[in-house]
Amino acid sequence: MSAVLEVRGLCKSFRGLKAVSDVSLTAEEGAITGMIGPNGAGKSTTFNMICGFYPPTSGQIFYRGRDITGLRAYQFADMGIARTFQIMKPLGNLTVLDNVASGAFFGRHKAKSLSQAREIAEGILEFTGLTARRDVLAREMGTPDQKRLEVARALATKPDMLFLDEAMAGLNPTETEDAIALIRRINEGGVTIFLIEHIMRAVVSLCGKVVVLHHGEKIAEGTPEQVMNDPYVMEVYLGKGAPNVKG
Repeated sequence: MSAVLEVRGLCKSFRGLKAVSDVSLTAEEGAITGMIGPNGAGKSTTFNMICGFYPPTSGQIFYRGRDITGLRAYQFADMGIARTFQIMKPLGNLTVLDNVASGAFFGRHKAKSLSQAREIAEGILEFTGLTARRDVLAREMGTPDQKRLEVARALATKPDMLFLDEAMAGLNPTETEDAIALIRRINEGGVTIFLIEHIMRAVVSLCGKVVVLHHGEKIAEGTPEQVMNDPYVMEVYLGKGAPNVKG
């Protein structure tokens, strides 16, 4: 598989404090790539630089061979890139249907009318399991449905690549399994996925490759089994004496 995303020597400093130092990575076309690390490892900062929310202090970001370093977040949708946010901020006074329809006005294949946007949204609600909630106000839903709505809004832009920021945070085990199944279906539909996640069974189940950060630096990269059995990763992320992960 060829690399759809390439990050070279990414660095970020905030008022002299280096949050990310010389991070390089790739994400392959059609694959699911994960990024893990303990709190404060620099995951969110790296993620936000790649998605255009923070300009890097140095380094380069390439998408399909194009240098997108420094482009603004709103320009990404037109390139076929979408993202979700860990802290959900739906349009609370709109229905679930209209929240998703709003996303259809962005991306490379923008809806030409509200009726077309709602038609696109109906299909996405069915795909994401939200059809029964279509007329509910977004602010009236709980965390699991708002997480799913966050993904549905991103899908409305018809992305080729989807960035997921802790899409399973706050979910119980059953809800997590449902989220894993949805992410797998999205990927099977041809969408390349890059995700940050703390729930390790999700990472092991979904990701073909995992990048591990610690103190703003990349310390490991490989299959889930490779990185989770790396002694240094076990020490800094899972804690000393953590059991090995098989498969």
